[in-house]
Amino acid sequence: MTLRAQVLAALATVYDPELDEPVTELGFVRSVVVGDGGDVGVRLRLPTPQCAPNFAYLMASDARAAVLGVAGVREADVVLEDHYTGDEINAAVGRDAGFDGAFPGETAGSLDALRELFQRKALVARQARVAEALVAAGDTVEQVVARRVADLPPGIDAERCRLLRSALGMSTGPEAAALVAGDGTPIAVADFDRWRRRARLVSLSLESNGGMCRDLLAVRYGPTPPTHEEVAA
Repeated sequence: MTLRAQVLAALATVYDPELDEPVTELGFVRSVVVGDGGDVGVRLRLPTPQCAPNFAYLMASDARAAVLGVAGVREADVVLEDHYTGDEINAAVGRDAGFDGAFPGETAGSLDALRELFQRKALVARQARVAEALVAAGDTVEQVVARRVADLPPGIDAERCRLLRSALGMSTGPEAAALVAGDGTPIAVADFDRWRRRARLVSLSLESNGGMCRDLLAVRYGPTPPTHEEVAA
């Protein structure tokens, strides 16, 4: 695998925190350029110039960290293009100054609490998709609730559930309950229907927002945003 392919694979692990989708699949990676000495340049673009600065910062910072984690990369220059706070974010990301370093005097502390909030929301949405797939396959409520992590069917949603649970400090062991509430406690049979309704609404909200962002990006930059396999050099 070429270094550029490895960089693209690393960028595919960077998620829009609000949408819980990889920035590569959303079309947010405009270009990746790899120099002979291992210097990498990444250009990011977002659906509108007014996308929330906190989310924009998280994606740019996470992208730089992901690229720097690739063996053979010496330096990563990640630039957020066409954003109203792009200069501030790019400068702070480049020197690892944190979000408060991008806007001194305007904000304080890290974005860890915000990231965690949206990871919990993403976990609810991903679990909703897993639960719907199990019910569609014929599982009863009792069978769905009795499922363990080891019983989860293979697929992107189940794997993402494991990653989110790990990031949130929740158990991902094979005997852990497959469906859990926000605090990590297993979903009970008596609570399943209410949890399922709420979880489906959360999942629908993320899907709708993701579709809207894709449409806005297409209007802004063209009808066919690239996937991570098509990002221009």
